[in-house]
Amino acid sequence: MALGIDMGIGMTSAGTRQRLVRRLEEKGIRDQRVLQAIATVPRHRFVDEALSSRSYEDSALPIGRGQTISQPYVVALMTEAILGDKLPDKVLEIGTGSGYQAAVLAQLCRQVFTTERIGELLRTARQRFHELGLHNIYTRHADGLGGWPSQAPFDAIVVTAGGHIPDTLPEQLVDGGILVAPEQRGSIQELVRIRRYGDEFVKEDLCPVSFVPLLGGLE
Repeated sequence: MALGIDMGIGMTSAGTRQRLVRRLEEKGIRDQRVLQAIATVPRHRFVDEALSSRSYEDSALPIGRGQTISQPYVVALMTEAILGDKLPDKVLEIGTGSGYQAAVLAQLCRQVFTTERIGELLRTARQRFHELGLHNIYTRHADGLGGWPSQAPFDAIVVTAGGHIPDTLPEQLVDGGILVAPEQRGSIQELVRIRRYGDEFVKEDLCPVSFVPLLGGLE
């Protein structure tokens, strides 16, 4: 885990991040491990410089190629949803995007594996991980619908795009593992948590969300 990340000045300062943390607490995020991870990761490093003044707003922001960096509340909620008394050792993320969700997970998990189908976004995210010393994140330019079979099983899987959840993903969980994903239901998306118990998968709804579509293929 890499915790020695620069604290910045002005709009990117530690104080600015703490105000974001307080807003997340007010919205119901309770796990102090998650809040500390949000306070540690410099979100302004994951958006274009032109948007840095908005980087600690609790809102999604564009990152190009029709994609977004997720709202901090949603990142915190999804992270909180995979945690138990014991932190996950090995986590898979589907949809690297800006790299922000993976960076938050990297504060809490020993190994984070993340796949991205858009090569341009992945190259930028890899550079950010390198600059921030996040050496426990492993990336792959791949169609995330197939997961990462050669590295399975995973203690947790986080999907950062909305659609039908392919069976291949929960099948790559360890027994007792958790998958969190936005599931498309007609015109709406519902954030769901799936727990694996042997060959049984138990799903629960968490809350309505709005994510970019979960797509296959490479760009």
